[in-house]
Amino acid sequence: MHEVLKKISSIGIVPVIRIEDVSKAADLGKALCDGGIPCAEITFRAAGADQAIKAMSEALPEMLIGAGTVLTTEQVDRAVAAGAKFIVSPGLNPKVVRYCVEKGIPITPGCVNPSDIEQAIELGLEVVKFFPAEPAGGVKMIKAMAAPYSMMKFIPTGGINANNLNDYLSFDKIIACGGSWMVNEALIKEGKFDEITKLARQAVQQMLGFELIHVGVNCADRDEAGAAADRYAKLFGFEKKVGNSSTFAGTVIEAMHGAGLGKMGHIGLRTNYLERAVSYLENMGVEFIEESKKYNAKGGLQVIYLKEEIGGFAVHLVQK
Repeated sequence: MHEVLKKISSIGIVPVIRIEDVSKAADLGKALCDGGIPCAEITFRAAGADQAIKAMSEALPEMLIGAGTVLTTEQVDRAVAAGAKFIVSPGLNPKVVRYCVEKGIPITPGCVNPSDIEQAIELGLEVVKFFPAEPAGGVKMIKAMAAPYSMMKFIPTGGINANNLNDYLSFDKIIACGGSWMVNEALIKEGKFDEITKLARQAVQQMLGFELIHVGVNCADRDEAGAAADRYAKLFGFEKKVGNSSTFAGTVIEAMHGAGLGKMGHIGLRTNYLERAVSYLENMGVEFIEESKKYNAKGGLQVIYLKEEIGGFAVHLVQK
């Protein structure tokens, strides 16, 4: 998969933007980045789309900005010249796709049926847009189409919002979802960038779904850990379970058989998508302990620790 598409996958959400006032492009991009979504697809349905791409790209070079509703090779050239890193089209136009492929520009054309998918495969694509997602059958349709085309992945767009976002992202053939609910045209026109940041942040939190799973308490040794777990079990009716390096009281208290990471202990948080959570936190300047990484049987990241301690506690993230 192209590196740009891998980056889109790590972000998980692609805001689809129609912007009329180019002067608002930089502020809009900043609002999205502040909300945890350093990505945007600026549609050519609005005049001056290439100028908006240029303004946003120059103001926020760290953002991943693409062009949407691209219908011609001339629009491809204008978009790329303005700074677009990827191209999105509503349908599969072989001429436009070949043009992008020959130039090494990642493109995700709209596909809604097996014939479209087979054309995309013939043209050398690994990822396509599924549009319009909800009217075309939603995630059930994508799952049905994906079955015979195991190599193909999808970015659905159209009718996706905060309520159904994870219905789509939970299917492993979907690398990201496009949507406009956090970049409503009225909010852009009125310059309500704080509200856009709030909606973007809500979308990210909805996607990642951070939840507390347990608190690890550092104890001097196995005996002290056992005594602590016994006390929690007696007082609160938790079940005691002894492990190799810790003793659990229920599922939320982990008494360590010796000092582990963190001055006081550690806090475990789980998330819907661990690799996306890592990307999101790295964009906020968070660093991770590389040697703390653990992987599941399929090679997916399962556990990772943050470098910093918070309130004397180390923090680790776990894939749900």
